[in-house]
Amino acid sequence: MEIRKLTGTIGAEILGIDVSKPLSAAVLADVRRCLLDNCVIFFRDQALSKEEHIAFARQFGAISSSPVYKTLDSHPEIMPVVKEPTDSDIIGDTWHTDETYQPTPPLGSILYAREVPPVGGDTLWCNLYRAYDTLSDAMKRQLATLRAVHTNEFLTGNTQARNATRSTKLLETVGVSHVVHPVVRTHEETERKCLFVNRPFTYAFEGMTREESLPLLNFLYEHSAKPENTCRFRWQKGSIAFWDNRCTMHYAINDYPGFRREMHRITIQGAVPR
Repeated sequence: MEIRKLTGTIGAEILGIDVSKPLSAAVLADVRRCLLDNCVIFFRDQALSKEEHIAFARQFGAISSSPVYKTLDSHPEIMPVVKEPTDSDIIGDTWHTDETYQPTPPLGSILYAREVPPVGGDTLWCNLYRAYDTLSDAMKRQLATLRAVHTNEFLTGNTQARNATRSTKLLETVGVSHVVHPVVRTHEETERKCLFVNRPFTYAFEGMTREESLPLLNFLYEHSAKPENTCRFRWQKGSIAFWDNRCTMHYAINDYPGFRREMHRITIQGAVPR
C-alpha cells in the first residue's frame, strides 16, 4: 500500500490495493486513517461488480439509502449518477456537502467510475477543517454558538425542472425536510472543528431570516472554496473517490457536452452533527 498526496492540504491516492477483495483489519485501519488524514482518498484501476462495490462500502459502516434520488432497482444501495450525451445538466454542479438536510448526514460516499468522457468531468473537493482554521479568532468566536437550518427545498422545490434536463432523477414523492445543525461541527473521530454549511442546503442561521443570514453565509462559502483549500481529481474508468462528508464539500464540473458519464455512488450512514 502506497499513499500519494494530491496536494498539501487535501486528497491522496492509495496505490497497491485491490478493493474488490475483503481488506484485512490492518489494511482497513490504514485506509480509514488515510481518509481521516486527507479528507478524500482515491483508488485507480479497480474492477468492481455491483456486489463488490457494496461489500467494500460495508467495511466502513452501514449503507444509507438516498432520500431524494432514485436508486438501482436491482441494487437499491447504489445510486446511479449518469449524464447522457443529450443531457444539458448534471447533479452536484455546485459546492455542496451531501444530504445535510438529514438529521444524520452521511459519514461519506464512495463513488465508482463505470464510464467517463474522453475529456472533462473532473470533481473538486475542499477541506472544511482548513476553512475553519484560517478564519480569524473573532470570526471563530462569532460562529461558535451559531446553528443553521438545512433544507432539501433546493431539490424538492424544482423536481420537475431538474428531472427534465438530468438523467439522475429525483423522486417525485419526497416531502420538504428542515433540520438544524451547528455551523461549526466537531468531527466525531478526529475531534477537529470544521465549518458545516453549504450553499444549496443551508437556508439561514437559526432564529434569523435568510436575508440577514446570507451575507455571512456567502462569505463562508467563498472562503471555504478558495483554491488553496481544494484538490481536483481527473477521473478514469475504474477510479474510486471516497470522501469524508463530515469535513468536505465537493463540486462536479459539467464540461463534457455530448459525452456519456456513468458513476455509481454508495453512501455510508453518518451520525448527528455536534
